Amino acid sequence: MSNPLDTKIISRLAEILDKTNLTELEYEDESCRISLVRNPAGVAATAAYVPAAAPVAAPVTAPAAAPAATAPQATADEDYTCSPNAVKSPMVGVVYLSADPKTPNYVKVGDTVAEGDTVCLVEAMKTFNPVKAHKGGKVVKILVESGDPVEYGEPLVVIE
Repeated sequence: MSNPLDTKIISRLAEILDKTNLTELEYEDESCRISLVRNPAGVAATAAYVPAAAPVAAPVTAPAAAPAATAPQATADEDYTCSPNAVKSPMVGVVYLSADPKTPNYVKVGDTVAEGDTVCLVEAMKTFNPVKAHKGGKVVKILVESGDPVEYGEPLVVIE
């Protein structure tokens, strides 16, 4: 079976990756999924041929043992994606919990915030964008660590 992958698509995606200074880019259609990731040596591309009858997304299995010192991620029973209490990332980028490494975090668990208070920053295309609390309340969870890559709509902080 031949792979219907068009190399022009990969070339165009690599151009976009370079022009926007992104570190990762994904493209998916009915027949393939392309993921480009920038590493120090350049751009790496992976592509997977997916037959039209196959489901678009396949379940991903986690490694058998996750290190205990990883970022404080939500557990499987704590999905805040649709939670009205979650402050979500307004864009794809890198999250920072403070203005710089020498200053305290904008918020910590237990802090009370007002609507409009900055809870973190998301850096995208060399611009630091403040992420504001959408409501007042108590910070009960911080779901990311400084330097973590984040996706659009990804929950960052939970306010109750």
